[in-house]
Amino acid sequence: MTSIVICTQTDCTKSEQPSTLTVAAAREQILASSKAVEGREQLSLRDSLGRILADDVIAPMNVPEHVNSAMDGYALAGEELPADDSRSYQIVGTAYAGSTFEGHCHPGDCVRIMTGAPMPDGTDSVVMQEQVKVESEQRITIGSGHHRGQNVRLAGEDIAIGSSVLNRGRRVTPADIGVLASLGIGEISVQRRPRVAFFSTGDELRSIGEPRGKGEIYDSNRYSLYGMLKQQDVELLDMGVVRDTPEALRRAFQSAAAVADMVLSSGGVSVGEADYTKSILSEIGQIQFWKIAMKPGRPLTFGHLGDALFFGLPGNPVAVMVTFYQFVLPALRKLAGGERYNPLTVQAVCKQGIRKRKGRYEFVRGIMQQETNGDISVTSVGHQGSGILTSMSRGNCFILLPESCGNLNAGDTVQVQPFACLF
Repeated sequence: MTSIVICTQTDCTKSEQPSTLTVAAAREQILASSKAVEGREQLSLRDSLGRILADDVIAPMNVPEHVNSAMDGYALAGEELPADDSRSYQIVGTAYAGSTFEGHCHPGDCVRIMTGAPMPDGTDSVVMQEQVKVESEQRITIGSGHHRGQNVRLAGEDIAIGSSVLNRGRRVTPADIGVLASLGIGEISVQRRPRVAFFSTGDELRSIGEPRGKGEIYDSNRYSLYGMLKQQDVELLDMGVVRDTPEALRRAFQSAAAVADMVLSSGGVSVGEADYTKSILSEIGQIQFWKIAMKPGRPLTFGHLGDALFFGLPGNPVAVMVTFYQFVLPALRKLAGGERYNPLTVQAVCKQGIRKRKGRYEFVRGIMQQETNGDISVTSVGHQGSGILTSMSRGNCFILLPESCGNLNAGDTVQVQPFACLF
């Protein structure tokens, strides 16, 4: 009689499972395998928003270019300012922004000046118009309490000619566009966008608009991936839903790798009979790892298809989003040529107890808010199942619970990662 061996459930947190990585180790392996894509393009300033600079930007001029007034008022020599009591001055002209006052300001004189106007010869200080007494169209009186150099912007005070203004690898912001415009720069060189191909796997999946049979579901993962990728500086190739057959997956992998710098699939990475992702990747590419000690998102396959990075994301919709933000996004930023991706985390007081076992990293969907006393607090959105996609929609942050963390009590301090910092 043949004996039957019943295996107990494996524990992904056990140290004797060498194929299971920590979150930090997995992220470092991914980043070590990622390098900036080659290629650049020249863009007009307005089209450069969100793109990655391919070169340092060196200032071709001073900003401001001339010493100028920071206020509407009266310009004069600082040594002429009264030390005590008050003094009367003759107005010898007016200096306007965009033009130069041609005269010279002598002792006992002042010049009416507008904000941004170059400082007239013989002046180095401005008294605000609200702080003078106008005696007539030709004379004013100034009291004590002023000092030399007040209310004056120096040439190059904001940007000095020849200085490095923006560094290569920076993602261009609206403020950066304004800075570049102030330097008269109309075009900049930016990195080529990484090309990302993505698809879902599963015979049970149907796209929006298709009829559904019994047991079939609408494909949400591709739409979530599209939304997350759309917020990044990438070119997208949506390859739709791929059937759960070795032949279909092989064709999809080969087609995607031929055109993309990164390939993303969702589903087909567990140990089910119809989960072929790992076997096909081993056949035509390379697997680097496929298990991470985390929840949700343990079955994440990372490797290469030719020169393209490959991520086989889990099939559960929450796990897709968690693994994208924690692993795919840092790699995308590196491919784009940007700076190392370090999203903001903040401390918050957890307002409820949370059950957590040590040994794995958990990303709990939470709702953070600011209390009336200014403190940041956070609560769980509720049920944390990896199929509950509404937990991502209702939440606004991840509560980060590392491997060393156990059960939490109400009032404990935790680290949270706001969703708004992941874009």
